[in-house]
Amino acid sequence: MPQGSPSVDADRREGPLQTPRGDTTIEESVVQKLAGMATREVPGVYAMGNAARRAFSSMTERIPGSQTNVSNGVTVEKGERQAAIDVSIVVEYGFSVVEVSQGIRRNVIRSVENATGLEVLEVNVNVTDVHLPEENEDQGGDQPAPSPAKNLQ
Repeated sequence: MPQGSPSVDADRREGPLQTPRGDTTIEESVVQKLAGMATREVPGVYAMGNAARRAFSSMTERIPGSQTNVSNGVTVEKGERQAAIDVSIVVEYGFSVVEVSQGIRRNVIRSVENATGLEVLEVNVNVTDVHLPEENEDQGGDQPAPSPAKNLQ
C-alpha cells in the first residue's frame, strides 16, 4: 500500500455499524418488528395492515402456539447505513390522521435509530381504514349494519 493512502476498507468503515474491528448487519425483519412495535405505541392506531392482511393475521393468531405478527403492515427498504419504512394503519375514529401520522414518524424514527444505529430517511404512513366505535371485531362482517331508516322512525 502506498504511503499516505488510506485503505479502501478504512474509508468504507464509518458509522456505528461499520467499525475497524468489524461490521454489524441487521436483517430487514428486525427493523420491521421495531417499526411495528413503535407504531402500535402511538395513540389512535387501532390496527395495522390492510383488510386482507389483518384477516389472515387474525386467523393465524388463533392457532395454538402462534405468535402475534408485530411486523404486519410494515415494509422496509434497508441499506448498510440507512432505511426507509412504510407502515399501513387503521386509525381510531376521533383521532387526527395528521397527528397520528406525525406521532408514528417520531416514534418509529426514534425507536429504529436508537436500537439499530441506522439512519431512517423516511417513514411513509398509509391509512387504510378508520375504525368506528360501533364496529365490533367479533361480528366479522357477517351481521348487517343497522338500517339508517330504523334510526329515523
